[in-house]
Amino acid sequence: MSGAVTELRYSKDSKALTVTFADGASFDLPAEYMRVYSPSAEVRGHGADERKIIAGRRHVGIMKIEPVGNYAVQIHFDDMHDTGLYSWPYLRELGRETSRMVGAVPGRSRRARPQPRPLINTVMPGLDPGISRKD
Repeated sequence: MSGAVTELRYSKDSKALTVTFADGASFDLPAEYMRVYSPSAEVRGHGADERKIIAGRRHVGIMKIEPVGNYAVQIHFDDMHDTGLYSWPYLRELGRETSRMVGAVPGRSRRARPQPRPLINTVMPGLDPGISRKD
């Protein structure tokens, strides 16, 4: 299935999650961006008019990534936020919007991100072979 995620890699150095899909699409998602646009009810609210802006997450990182079935992951951030499921379609949406939205993260200016360092992968228990993250 082309919408399925085939690999997840997290770099502690660049604080970015690389998401690769079965169709070959790949996106680098900064942890800050993922935290600010979390799919949780805490951030999104229960309606369009309830969305909260979560600022001040510039230095947030990811502590743990847990699989949820074959359709999503739950991300545990180091600011202790761990609610909301990042489904494969939502990760693709975040990836497509990254270039436009990273500069729109509250409290951030548009500037070049540092290039990520080489990643070392570790297979995540419970995920299909090839889906991994950096420890």
